[in-house]
Parts: sequence; C-alpha cells; structure tokens
Amino acid sequence: MYFSNFICTFAAKYTKIPQNTSSMTIKHYHFFATVAVFFSCLLCSAAPRMTSPNGRVAIEPKGEGFVITCGQQPVLEVPAVGYEGVEYKLSKFKSAGQISADYNMVSGKRLHCVNKGKEYRGFIGNNVTLVVRIYDDGVAFRYEWPAGKNVSLTKEKTTYRIAEGTKRWMQQWADSYEGFFPLTTTAKVKAQKSYSAVTKDAEGNNLRWGYPALMEPADGVFALITEANIERGQSASCLYNDGELFKVVPDQTFDESQAQHSPWRVIIVGSLADVVESTLVTDVSEPCRLDDTAWIHPGVVSWVYWAYNHGSNDYNIIKRYVDMAAALHLPYVLIDAEWDTMLDGKTIEDAVKYSLEKGIKPMIWYNSSVGWIDGAPTPKFRLNKPEDREREFAWCERIGVAGVKIDFFSGDNQKNMDYCLDLLESAARHHLLVNFHGATVPRGWQRTYPNLLSTEGVYGAEWYNNVATFTKQAASHNATLPFTRNVIGPMDYTPCAFSNSQHQHITTNAHELALTVLFESGLQHLADRPESFLAQPEEVKQFLGKLPAAWDETKLIAGYPGQNVVLARRSGNTWYVAGINGTDEAVTLNLPNLASSLSLQPSSPITVFADKGEQDWSISMMKELPESVSLLPRGGFLWVIE
Repeated sequence: MYFSNFICTFAAKYTKIPQNTSSMTIKHYHFFATVAVFFSCLLCSAAPRMTSPNGRVAIEPKGEGFVITCGQQPVLEVPAVGYEGVEYKLSKFKSAGQISADYNMVSGKRLHCVNKGKEYRGFIGNNVTLVVRIYDDGVAFRYEWPAGKNVSLTKEKTTYRIAEGTKRWMQQWADSYEGFFPLTTTAKVKAQKSYSAVTKDAEGNNLRWGYPALMEPADGVFALITEANIERGQSASCLYNDGELFKVVPDQTFDESQAQHSPWRVIIVGSLADVVESTLVTDVSEPCRLDDTAWIHPGVVSWVYWAYNHGSNDYNIIKRYVDMAAALHLPYVLIDAEWDTMLDGKTIEDAVKYSLEKGIKPMIWYNSSVGWIDGAPTPKFRLNKPEDREREFAWCERIGVAGVKIDFFSGDNQKNMDYCLDLLESAARHHLLVNFHGATVPRGWQRTYPNLLSTEGVYGAEWYNNVATFTKQAASHNATLPFTRNVIGPMDYTPCAFSNSQHQHITTNAHELALTVLFESGLQHLADRPESFLAQPEEVKQFLGKLPAAWDETKLIAGYPGQNVVLARRSGNTWYVAGINGTDEAVTLNLPNLASSLSLQPSSPITVFADKGEQDWSISMMKELPESVSLLPRGGFLWVIE
C-alpha cells in the first residue's frame, strides 16, 4: 500500500514537465517518467486493495494467498487458497460492488440482523472463481464454478497459518463436537483417546481440529475460524494441521453434481465483542426457505435425561416433567429416548395427550440411525427412508407433537449433510421444530431453516452423567463457550442444575442460573430434576417461567475466554445481564458505563440473583447498576432489568 502511494506521487511529479526547463533536465524527466509509467503498469495489473466498508478490515496479497488485517494489525495469514491444479492469480481480482444483509431471524443472538460488506471476484483458472466478501467484522470467501464444470472438493488448498506462540482455543475434532476448548499457545497438544476418529502424529499430538477455532494473534485482537452455508452436494470440513499450517479438509463427498460452489470459509475478526456479537455465519447463509414461520416459537423445555442418564419409557416419570413444566409455566417438555417401549401398558400417545391437557407442547426423540445404532436407544430406522420419514412426521403432527430431537449422526460427510437437510425440510412440512444432537455444529442452517432451533455440538451438562473430569473443568469451560462454540449458532448445552447427577457439580447456584442467559439456544432445555427446580425460591421459579429463548440484541460487557464473561441480552424492553467466574479464585469485575451502554432509564427496577455461599441464594432489588461486581470462585450473577 505504501509503495503504491509512493509510485503515484512519483508518477504525478515526473510526468508533468514545468515550463522553461532545459533540454538536459527534460531528458531526466523523460527517464523518470518512463520509470513511473513502468511501475504504474505493474500496479495496474496488481489486485485492488480489498477492504471492508469502513476500511477497518482488509486483505493484503501475499504469495499464493493473502493476509487478513484489522486496523492495519495482521490477524490471520491465509498462505494458500484454491484447488490443486488451479493456478492462483491475484492480479485478476476485481471489485464486484457492495453487498448487504438485512433479514429477520426467528431465534438467535439478534432477531434483526444487518451487515454490509464489499465483494471481490477473481477468476483463478480451470473454471474456478474465488469470491471474497469483506465485512467490518470479518471475511468470508468461497469458490464457484459453472454448472457441469465440477471441481473436486477433496483437493482444496485453503490453509491458515497459526504461528507457534499464538494463543488459541481449539477443539479436537469429534463427530459429535463434544469437547473442551483449552487455552494453548502451540499446535502440539496430546490427542484425547476418548474422542472418535482420533488423528495424531508419531508423538501423540492431535492433528485434526473442529470448528470454531478462536485465536488471539495480538493483544486484544481476535480471529475466529469457521464455515457457513452447507448445501446439498457438499460436505462439511475441518482443519488438519502440519505444524503451523492448518488446512481446510472437506469430509467425504459422494456426489458433486449438485454443487456449483464450496461453502463459505468464514473468519470473524476484531475485538472479543466483535466476535461474540457477530452474525456473519448467518449473514452469508441462504435466506429462509420456509413460506410460513408463524408456527415456530422458541421456548424453554423441561428435560428428563440429565437426572436419570436414561430415556423416558416410564409414563409416571414423564408426567412429573410435564407437571414441572406446567408449574414453572414452561412451554415445552421433551420426551426423550425409549418412548416406543413405554411401561405399564401406556404409549407415547398417552404421554402426548397428558402433556397437551396440561397446556404443555411435547417434543419427542428419535435415533437418526446413521451413527450409533448397535446398543443405542430406540426408536430407530423411522426417519431414514423418505416415505417412512413423511409418515412418521405426519403422525407426529396429527397427535400434537411440536418438535423432534434427532440424535447420533455419524460425522460431516455429504450423506449426513444431505440427510439433515432432508429432515429439516420434511419436519417443516409438518410444522415440527428440530433439535439436532450428536451432530455437527451450526453452519448457518438456522437462517435457512428456522425450524432448526437448536443443535448440540457442545460438551454440555449431560457430561456430569459420564465423567468426573467435567466437575473441575466445567466453570472454565462455561466461561469459554460464549467466545467459541456459541458464537456460530444455537447451543443445546442443557444448562442450570442446582442438584447433582452421577458426578458432582461445584459451580454455584447463581453461576448455573446465569447459564440460561449466557448460552443462546432457541430451545433451552433445563437440566435439573423437578423436585430441585420446585424447591427453589419463588423468584427463581418466576424467572424461569419468563425466560426468553430468543433475543433482540446481544452485547458483550466484559470477559476473557476461560476466565470470566458478562453478557447482556435484550428481549423486548427487558435486559438480562449475566456473568460467571470461570476460575477457582474470587474476582471483582469492573463494569463501567453499563447503564449508558444499555440505554437504561434511571428508574428501571433491577432484580438481582447472586450467591450467598456456594449453594445458597442472595435475591434482592436494586435501583441502579453498580460499577463492579464481585463473584465467588466458580460463582455468578444475573440481573433482570425491566
């Protein structure tokens, strides 16, 4: 950029010859003018400097790729793009004008999403066009080709360089995306044997990584890598590393004839607030394909599995969770696995009828029957064939089922992606909400198919049933998820347990309650058992009955991954401010100018949920927001501001 400015100045000076100039001096001017024109020609053939609308985010060419900068600070190098056998020629890039996103979501961190960017397009050979979009909060790029001119997606060259010493929070890949995001400064992290599809080097270091991947290349400057807009004929991808180089590797693709472009490769950049508040994943995804979304209602769900580490074939237990939902004024109940083997002569239709009579909308569980099948819970093989799926979903609609939770998928390949899209479209035809479990992380489908209200893809509270390690790591993990997994879409963590399951939890009551606001999910499943929820103070029960599951606005107030986080979310005229401490030490968090940043009126009443010891409540009212808040080890707080 600076060389370009110098040449322009140089050319302007020496291509204009002043009057009364000697012949020798004229020769000097001619010489310098020739030099200026030569370099100007070179610059004319070079790619335009690609910037976001406000100029804050830019792409600088480098080798066979580029460097993403934010405020002139290098954030992420992309040393290679394109496909094997396709020459990358940045000189052919041209501006394609401004682009804008302005759309409404049914659920999410922001119901009205607006973003603007600039698009650049470059033909890079072999029928491949590289399309780059630069927004004020990040970059998205993908590869396009005309119909009938397929490119093997298994040979993509896209590579990111994450230098050793760079702070990063990355998850070892697993088909269920259920793992921690530990802070490290190196790619040499020992592979966890408990994960599926472990890929490691001779020293036992993990080589395969899932999305999203968060890094801090400079103090206070962050980049989050993910992808968006998986369509038919495409597989999802992950990252394989060779030292500092992390290559995008799509999973198995069986039929490329349907696709004419790759998914978007997405990098959100800026401050932590820029990352957390970004909607870039849905901004670049396909618009809503449903003609009618009025029947889609986000909400809070009572959920049986956590307390029993088992499904729901006991009619009397199901009734208890329906009764809890009614007592707390929750809209939904989930009837989990094994409902097809109901005990004591009862059936799922009896359970659905009881739920509807109590004014609670029931959802039911299905095994996808493509992942864990042998030894897995039932019902199985009811959704795999189109005719069976239509018949099953029509039956659900007829008896009054509001939605389905579909579990145990088998990874990121095209067959799984196409199957998920088949399920979403069939469910929408029968007005069924969808919650994917044991599945890949969100990649923008929540915009295209808004009946997809939640996805697991997270190491959530159900792991208190499985391993003792979650007990000590949960607080730090909880303080990492708002900066990583939950950035890219709804997250069915199943939060808020005041009692213990098979393994103890050591987070405080206010920490657990705060998770219901910190973690965004269009279906917010509450983990604890009925007797625990119903024994809480009246204010807690009233809060749960009014808890939104979709937000008009989201703001990051304070925090750092793994240490602490404070988020503010607005629903209508009410702000919810929630914070947790992810460490084992007491902390005081500064929250300056919070009232002004939320545009609060001085008389706004504030309900305070705080800790009184590790497993007790302090519930009060206050008239104005404080400048700081003190938290117990693994503690939390929640303020409801009317």
